[in-house]
Amino acid sequence: MITAEQLKGFFGETAAQAIYREVAAKGDFVGFARCFAYHEDPKVARNALWSLTKADDKELAQLQGMLNELIDLAITTEASAVRRLSLNIVERLKMDEEDLRTDFLDFCLAHMVDIEELPGIQTLCMKLAYRMCKFYPELMGEFMRTVEGLRADYYKPAVKCLRNRILTGKLK
Repeated sequence: MITAEQLKGFFGETAAQAIYREVAAKGDFVGFARCFAYHEDPKVARNALWSLTKADDKELAQLQGMLNELIDLAITTEASAVRRLSLNIVERLKMDEEDLRTDFLDFCLAHMVDIEELPGIQTLCMKLAYRMCKFYPELMGEFMRTVEGLRADYYKPAVKCLRNRILTGKLK
């Protein structure tokens, strides 16, 4: 049984893989996420989420019912690592038109252009905003104007690369 103590402190790739394998063996991704992703200790939450990112898409799909909870976590957490990892999981889940949340779209639009934000969070927010805007042509037009207006010299290479992929139509 995985404990919060196991998820505290220094946590490398080997530990993340070991926790993932234990969760996968039990097949209880939802129980693990509910127990640890929202933990009061941000290190525990970060390490739990990191372990969950090791899951393949079929395994991660078990978290589909937690989509809104994971979005809430990304929006409300003060821990940037928890934000990035929860966004990573949300980005890998299915998102339909009825899943569109204006608060989340606003969050993504704001964080994708925030030059003070970490590049990993900026790119995940840009990908998610793109996905949400695809449902509505009028939103997509506004999104594309925002992306076009990004001054590339203010952003890190990951953000510039994603911006170019979006503008050239190479992001699916």
